[in-house]
Amino acid sequence: MTNQEYIIREIEQKDNTQLAFVVRNVILEMGAPTVGTAYEDKATDQLFETYQKEKAIYFVLEHQNNILGGAGIAKLDNFEGNVCELQKMYFLPEARGKGLGSKLINICLEKAKEFGFKRCYLETLAYMNGAVKLYKKNGFQNLEKSMGNTRHYSCDIWMIKDL
Repeated sequence: MTNQEYIIREIEQKDNTQLAFVVRNVILEMGAPTVGTAYEDKATDQLFETYQKEKAIYFVLEHQNNILGGAGIAKLDNFEGNVCELQKMYFLPEARGKGLGSKLINICLEKAKEFGFKRCYLETLAYMNGAVKLYKKNGFQNLEKSMGNTRHYSCDIWMIKDL
């Protein structure tokens, strides 16, 4: 498969079920906790509706009418400041290692700049080595503690990037 066979587009309501499947399966695959992560978020089942607000957008990665992943940008919850959060970035195994993660991050960060955000924050888990490596490759730097309150208390890596 070549990258030309993949489509990155804005989420549609019909994507909710497939995306919830992707998010939860990747969390289980990685052995991540099912509490204190996106696994238990009500928003995971309603990603289209969740991103229907100002300065928020979610993109899906599609291949042959199947959703293989996605990521979104929204204002960082419970934080005063012009900071967005890269949210719910998950890829099924067949989409990994093809440069699509960096491509999706760049699309999200360009949109964040358009929205006027100055920095982008994210949270992940230390043992999600591939994700941490991807974020560092794309200019994110480690923080010593979390920002805002995403309610993802199981996450133990916090990162930031100036836009």
